[in-house]
Amino acid sequence: MRQRWLADGALLLAAMVWGSTFVVQRLVGQDQGSVFWFNAARFALGAGLLSVGIGFRFPAERAFWRWAGLAGTLLFLGSALQQAGLRYTTAGNAGFLTSLYLPLVPLLLALFWRERPSGLTLAGVGLAVMGAYLLSLNGPYQARRGDLLVVLSAFFWSWHVILLSKRAAAFPTLAFAAAQFWTNALWQAGLGLVFEPWSVMRSSVFWVAVLYAAVFSVGLGFTLQVWGQQRTPATDAALILSLEAAFAALFGAWFLHERLSPGQTLGAGLIFAGVVLAQLRGPTKG
Repeated sequence: MRQRWLADGALLLAAMVWGSTFVVQRLVGQDQGSVFWFNAARFALGAGLLSVGIGFRFPAERAFWRWAGLAGTLLFLGSALQQAGLRYTTAGNAGFLTSLYLPLVPLLLALFWRERPSGLTLAGVGLAVMGAYLLSLNGPYQARRGDLLVVLSAFFWSWHVILLSKRAAAFPTLAFAAAQFWTNALWQAGLGLVFEPWSVMRSSVFWVAVLYAAVFSVGLGFTLQVWGQQRTPATDAALILSLEAAFAALFGAWFLHERLSPGQTLGAGLIFAGVVLAQLRGPTKG
């Protein structure tokens, strides 16, 4: 049980780190800059740091590279489809639709692994989805052209969460994390070559954002995710990681003085409540 709580704490810290990264990206104007080169640079740097830390010692078996490569590809597909969808929809729509990975995780587990979530878990998922709606949209939902792409991204996020919970435990944490980062960085760089100019990387602002995101969001956050998901059921992990949206809003309010409406504050509270509710039943097998 102690190890399970440590794993949940690791996932909670990952969500906090990812929430803070949104603030940094806003501060440096990343929303007006690169997408694919930014992701390629931060994941490559994060992968490099981890690779140095383990002395570039990776397991030689094919299973390791197969599963780590698949994890990196799912990570890439989720982020690429989400970003593509953002070109044709609002940030609010994207934020809410991305949260659909919360109910998708237990649904996929029930369909393919016959794992039935508890009533408290389903209630927690429901609260978290409602919270994401209030936090992201703060108003009536209006369908946009890019919404389907964001829904598809949520599907790949779901599979990434499940894969980490089901397969990552068989391999060394840091090696698995680094290998999936290298895979994602290669995919991102490929799209960067096609869709973005090299000039975006000449800005010092670009590299400030890359350095922070590589060390904290990638090196720390995603590694904590891999370690935590080796010891936590996939649905619980998805719920805890959904706190990223709430932390992003809270950090934005604290450091950027962005005002939260009463509906958004309620939304953040519902996500926290959903996570707590799902934990009340005690540890379960992953």
